[in-house]
Amino acid sequence: MQVEERRRLGRTDVELTVLGLGGAPLGNFQAPVDEDDALATIDLAYQSGIRLFDVAPQYGHGLAEHRFGHVLRRYARDSYVLTTKVGRMCIPDAGVARDGLFHDPLPFRLQDIYTREAILRSIEDSYQRLGIVEIDALYIHNIDAALHSPDELEAFFKQAMDEAFPALAELRDQGVIKAIGAGNNYTEMCERFARAADFDCFLLAGRYSLLEQGPLDTFFPLCEERGIGIVMGGPFNSGILATGAVPGATYNYLPATEEVLDRVRVIEGVCAEYGVPLAAAALQFPLAHPVVASVIPGSRTPDELTANLAAFRHDIPAEFWAALRDRELIDPRSPLP
Repeated sequence: MQVEERRRLGRTDVELTVLGLGGAPLGNFQAPVDEDDALATIDLAYQSGIRLFDVAPQYGHGLAEHRFGHVLRRYARDSYVLTTKVGRMCIPDAGVARDGLFHDPLPFRLQDIYTREAILRSIEDSYQRLGIVEIDALYIHNIDAALHSPDELEAFFKQAMDEAFPALAELRDQGVIKAIGAGNNYTEMCERFARAADFDCFLLAGRYSLLEQGPLDTFFPLCEERGIGIVMGGPFNSGILATGAVPGATYNYLPATEEVLDRVRVIEGVCAEYGVPLAAAALQFPLAHPVVASVIPGSRTPDELTANLAAFRHDIPAEFWAALRDRELIDPRSPLP
């Protein structure tokens, strides 16, 4: 596939390159990233034709927005698409843990808050960190059952629908932003949002991949019906679809079970049969579905990005995809590249 190919994001006028750059790793997700490596990775992405860049206040507690803004300010603003998120505010706190989910974060703690006032403040804060005052799409971030108690989940969802979404809708109507979305790790909440309000797009992490095709049941058909676009994060399911079934492989941020390892080994066997790198199949598979506009793996270094670019550009024969389907390794309803 060609990195420079563009697709329209749902019914919006936003056009995305089919390969984007996810910002979590460059916010020191799970491990620190050298500053020079981080900036060089972002710059290489742009130089290689990537024109979609996704960040969030959560990533490094503001660090990723600083890093992306430092690089992207060099380029014409109308030459790329920039997305960030709202709902997890950065609150000054010099005592924030240095070895949490994000290593060596900036001295801010995260607070989940989805009020109108907090959303507007969060956007202003992102402008300041990025040094850029034009954001194309904003995602309501991480209202998920895995992150909150049932009572918290309902309270945050209500707050988001009563206050956050209307605030974002006003900005969309005014032309300040071009699209409203939600960023989640689970399909169920994305679908709940889609049924509750006029969302343009969703950033869904890891739930439509070589290992998971659950959105085919009801969510993707709903998106097709309503003209909602999907950006796919986590195409490697947090690692195993890049590394293969090696010792220590992770699946959705946990050690892969034997069942998952066995399934990946079988997929790797088909890859070997057709001369297809596993990572290439993982990156290209989601884009066969018509609602998916872009896939946005993260990269920590220029070398990692170079490997992802090579995988994305790898020519995969149609027979490979047919073999995955015929051997019941993917849902037979899955569109094939």
